[in-house]
Amino acid sequence: ALDYTEPFEAWLASVDANYGIASGGGRMQITMDRYDADWSMVERGWKTHVLGEGPRFPSASAAVKALRLQKPGVIDQDLPPFIVERAGAPFAPIRDGDAVVLFNFRGDRAIELSKALLGLPVPFERGAVPAVHFAGMMTYDGDTNLPPRTLVAPPRIERTMGEYLAANRVFQFACSETQKFGHVTYFWNGNKSGYIDEKQERYQEVPSDRVSFDERPWMKAAEITDALIAQLIARPSGLARINYANGDMVGHTGHFVATRMAVEAVDLQLARLLPVIERLGGIALITADHGNADEMYEVDKKGGVKVENGRPKAKTCHTLNPVPLIVVDPAFKDDWKLAPVAKPGLGNIAATAMAFLGLTAPPDYLPSLIER
Repeated sequence: ALDYTEPFEAWLASVDANYGIASGGGRMQITMDRYDADWSMVERGWKTHVLGEGPRFPSASAAVKALRLQKPGVIDQDLPPFIVERAGAPFAPIRDGDAVVLFNFRGDRAIELSKALLGLPVPFERGAVPAVHFAGMMTYDGDTNLPPRTLVAPPRIERTMGEYLAANRVFQFACSETQKFGHVTYFWNGNKSGYIDEKQERYQEVPSDRVSFDERPWMKAAEITDALIAQLIARPSGLARINYANGDMVGHTGHFVATRMAVEAVDLQLARLLPVIERLGGIALITADHGNADEMYEVDKKGGVKVENGRPKAKTCHTLNPVPLIVVDPAFKDDWKLAPVAKPGLGNIAATAMAFLGLTAPPDYLPSLIER
């Protein structure tokens, strides 16, 4: 955080403008809850940004330094809320007549805060809602047109894989825990909430733990696996999609041992799941949409691990490493082969899954990675 706050606050001071960082905190502590997992985070954000309640510091940089001293080893996303004080009062809490722009471009962590600022019903007491001119970077919920004002026109996502499978009467099951449930439903369906076809789909959410994920690195991988195995046995045909959140959410904590346990937890569940898929005559595709647990320390330009305060510096952001696509086909009988795709990527997986289902992907999809 200091890599950004210190030069930014120094620049603001140099132009002698009455601007500044007024409040803040870590995304896993305040404001940025998603999928209705923990509205108390949004409530803490409201008290911080709107009511101006919380510990005060002379600047955002001073706040980060002090909070790190109070909680040794804390990473940015877990920083407690803070207020910047000027002339003995909160510098700039949100008030009537203010313009508020939310720069998030993804909707998952923006929807709840948008509802609160727009005066829509929320499960906590806000007091008087300030009359602000509010805009989001993009439309965060296309079904409810939230928020009404945006900086960028919402993208039109049509002809999704889910729509194609529903039209072809292929049953779909989607399951994850709260932290990633929207990824296998809302995002999967082109930023649309709800079912495409209730008769051809079933969604199941497993509630996430409300703790720092380095304290529960196994998360809900076992419960997700339980749900999928039960569904496969009850209805073995069709396509099931699940998201194990462990590698991403625990990887973000920067805790090496916990992240190793998170990866081991997923390995354990795959060891339970794959024999069931084999017994039922199915095929599994295993992949990721980005890296996180694969690279746990910051590296310098020479490839060496960076050291901070005598310890390796934890890497808490996503990595840019290529991700694998693993095909598990226990009954393989030379009935398919890899296709000569020049630059394979995540965009090819939809057509690949359709090919394994015996379907031909629409012509505007990126090609399948297999030929049958």
